[in-house]
Amino acid sequence: MNNSLLITGGAGFIASNFVDYWVKKYPNDRIVVLDALTYAANTNSIKKFINNKEISFIKGDINNIDLVNNILEINEISHLINFAAESHVDKSIKSSSIFMESNIIGTYNLLECFRKHWENNNTPNNWRFLQISTDEVFGSLEKNDISFSEISPYLPRSPYSASKASSDHLVKAWFHTYGLPTLITNCSNNYGPWQYPEKLIPLTISNIIKGEKIPVYGDGLNIRDWLFVEDHCSAIDLVLSNSKPGESYCIGGNNELQNIDLIYKLCKLIDLMAPNYQISLKNINSAELINFVQDRQGHDKRYSINASKIKNKLNWTPKYNLDYGLVKTVEWYLENTFFWK
Repeated sequence: MNNSLLITGGAGFIASNFVDYWVKKYPNDRIVVLDALTYAANTNSIKKFINNKEISFIKGDINNIDLVNNILEINEISHLINFAAESHVDKSIKSSSIFMESNIIGTYNLLECFRKHWENNNTPNNWRFLQISTDEVFGSLEKNDISFSEISPYLPRSPYSASKASSDHLVKAWFHTYGLPTLITNCSNNYGPWQYPEKLIPLTISNIIKGEKIPVYGDGLNIRDWLFVEDHCSAIDLVLSNSKPGESYCIGGNNELQNIDLIYKLCKLIDLMAPNYQISLKNINSAELINFVQDRQGHDKRYSINASKIKNKLNWTPKYNLDYGLVKTVEWYLENTFFWK
C-alpha cells in the first residue's frame, strides 16, 4: 500500500533534499509539500517535481489550522514529516519570537491536527508523525565529554535550541498521552546543496567567490559533527519505515571538526576547483579572507553524536565522509551561483 506524505517546510534545505530522495525512491507515493516560503525557502529546489506533477505544493503556514486540516483530509495523509522550523541561532538571539511561534506553536498545531485526523480514521497503527529535530537540544560538550545519545538530558542554551527542545517534548507528550504514533530524530550539522548562505559552509563558499571576509566566531575552535544531507535523508527513510512509535534516534555524520579547520579545508578546495568553473577568485589564497570576529553569545563549544542506536537497530551508517561531501557541496555551489547571488 502506498503512503501519502505531508512534508512541512518542504522548500527548505534538508526537506527539499528529502523530497528529491523520496520521489526518486518511492515514485508511487503521494507527496504534499507545505511551506510558508519565508526567507530561507526556495521553490527552485523542488520546482522540477512540481512542474512534473510528481508532488503537490501548497504555500501556507503550519499555524493555519484550517489549511492543515484540509490538507490532511483531502490528501488522506498517512505520514507527516515536520521539517518546518526557524533554524538560525544568530537570528534567534536577535529576535526570538518567530522561533517560539513556528517551532513550538507550529509543532503543537501539527500534532493536534494530525491527532484528530488519525483518530477520525480509526487510529491506524502504520501512520507516523516524524519530528525532525537537532542535537542542539542536548546543550554543549567539552572536548573529552561523551557524545550525545538518545538518553542525553535536554539542556538547550539558545532560544533556537530551547524552541526545538520544547517541540520535542510536545511530540513525546502526544505519544504518551494520546498514543499518537510519533517519532523524533536529532541530527548533527547538515551540509549540502540548497543550504541558505547564512550557515557556515555556504557562507564561506559564497564569501570566498565574492572576495569578501569570512567571519569566524571567537577563536574558531568550536567543534561540530558534519552530516551530508543525503546521508540524513537515508536515515530518515529508515526511521520512518522501520521504527516503532515513540522512538527517537540520534543521527550523526561521524565527522567532528573544529570550525577553523573546516574553513581552511573549504579555502583549499575552492582555490583548487574554482578555475574549472571559469570563476576567477579575487584572492589567490582564499585563507587570507578569514576574519575572526566577536564570539556568538552563549556559543556552544562542541556537538558530538553517538549514532550507535540507529546503526544497531536499523543498520544505518553514513555513506559519505567529509572530504567527499565537501567536494560535492563546493561543486554544487560553483555550478549554481544563481542560488546565492
